[in-house]
Amino acid sequence: MANLKDIQRKIKSVKNTQKTTHAMKLVSSAKLKRTEELARRSRVYAGKLTEMIDEIALKIQNLGADASDNIYFKDNNHPKKVDIIFISADKGLCGGFNAQTIKRVNKLMEGFKDDEVKVRLNGVGRKGIDYFRFNNVEMLREVIGLSSAPDYPKAAEFITEIVEAYVNGETDRIIMVHNGYVNMISQEVREDQILPIDVSTEHRNTESRSELEIEPDDDSTLLVALTKRYIEYSMYYALLDSLAAEHAARMQAMDAATTNAKEMVKTLSVQYNKARQEAITTELIEIISGVESMK
Repeated sequence: MANLKDIQRKIKSVKNTQKTTHAMKLVSSAKLKRTEELARRSRVYAGKLTEMIDEIALKIQNLGADASDNIYFKDNNHPKKVDIIFISADKGLCGGFNAQTIKRVNKLMEGFKDDEVKVRLNGVGRKGIDYFRFNNVEMLREVIGLSSAPDYPKAAEFITEIVEAYVNGETDRIIMVHNGYVNMISQEVREDQILPIDVSTEHRNTESRSELEIEPDDDSTLLVALTKRYIEYSMYYALLDSLAAEHAARMQAMDAATTNAKEMVKTLSVQYNKARQEAITTELIEIISGVESMK
């Protein structure tokens, strides 16, 4: 009978877990709908900013101006220091969401280490920060709470500090890594070079499609302001994109956990029924044996 009680206890425990994972799935589903819509609207604005920066870079080249005159477009093919920004979740229970981001960061760090480039880590999100702390990896900046609740002013403040280090010559390149949202069932690790901005024509059309005009002697104030806004919004959009991907990953993970719990309850129920039948059969045999011995 003790075996039956153990099985009953396990079934009750698994059912409670199933209720919890199902509730977490519903919560993540609701949050995903809100975040997905916000990310969608932000993607449009971020895309327009990117097009504008691409257009400026194209105009600079068409004018024959040297892009290296502007620090934001100055490319260093042999960097000595690189700042890596990674975005992870503040919470777990979202499958391999955080592990994929950490894996890409580790791969980047190994590649730069082979090239004898110093890497400085800037972390957003508790899970990634905890991982690198545990592995005794030094981190330059750490922010917890921003990935779970993206805020434009805080995102701008965080990225501005890193950009200032780039402008002051403390670092030669800024790279951002985050796990982005593709759809409800898939995520994609994205690696973007924030600075310097790529002015090559390999990834863009070589013909201008806008009425934007740039003169060689134009004041750089507007260009700097636009570039800063582009960088700040890139950071903010990455946070939204990461949060949407996190909710999608957690929804999938909780759905899988709920399904596994259902299967485990079925398996335990079969074991319980078998054990109960065996117990009843044993009791009947004992009763029959006792009656026979009294004859």
